[in-house]
Amino acid sequence: MKLVLMGDLHFHDIDESVEGWREARAGFYESVLGRFLEVDADFHISLGDLTNYGTTSELTEVYEILRRKDRNFIHVLGNHDLYAQTRGEVLAITGGRRYHAIDTEEAMLVFLDTAKEMDHADWGGWLDDEQLQWFEGIVQTSGAKPLLVFGHHPVYQTTTRSETDKGSIHPSIDMWRILRQKEGTGVYFNGHTHVDSIVQQENWTFVQLSACIDQHGFRVVELGERDIRIAAIDCDDADMAAHARTLHGHMPHFRHNPNARGQAEERECLIACAPALNAQ
Repeated sequence: MKLVLMGDLHFHDIDESVEGWREARAGFYESVLGRFLEVDADFHISLGDLTNYGTTSELTEVYEILRRKDRNFIHVLGNHDLYAQTRGEVLAITGGRRYHAIDTEEAMLVFLDTAKEMDHADWGGWLDDEQLQWFEGIVQTSGAKPLLVFGHHPVYQTTTRSETDKGSIHPSIDMWRILRQKEGTGVYFNGHTHVDSIVQQENWTFVQLSACIDQHGFRVVELGERDIRIAAIDCDDADMAAHARTLHGHMPHFRHNPNARGQAEERECLIACAPALNAQ
């Protein structure tokens, strides 16, 4: 099984008062999303903040681009996706689901909703009791099969910047109480903090993607019989980089991180699956 992951995209509305804004937005987003959709995979996944403010125009326009190619696209909700309108309104536009799981032969895929709704003062992560109870049941029933979890916010004190204020799922939520129930291999993918990071803790690997508009590229996840390979794909395009610089200078609700790119060990890794997975 093969997955393609995209970090925070922050697709945003056009400010007509800024010269060259329309051209830069079209040049960057159509190019980077085109490259994202080019990669053949079983699922194409956005780790949240697909949009910059979650307006109807942002959502409809970015989905128009995404639907140009027939892909299994899954949009994990991020805090920026829920600034302008309610969760229900956003899901009605996108046709997405709040949280859900997909059980495949190779792995269990779990998609969480960690975003707060229309909370402009607190961009940190949260899960309600209903979702936590559901997630715990999924972890328990996954057995020794690899468990791949996708959420916008990191688990507290795992990846880079996850220890900062509003930089993770709230520390009061004991995610480890649930994660430690996993038999075998678990991998947690997230965005939010806008910096690449890979950290291993216990039987879990935490993989954080920087913002796509800062570090132009994606991650490809390939599941084999004995391991999970995570590789980085860079979009080395001079025009794309120039368009991004134009956008960085004028985007509201976004701060460019010039140090988003991690070292090689923070962008790629090979995870050995638990021995029980291969036992016959």
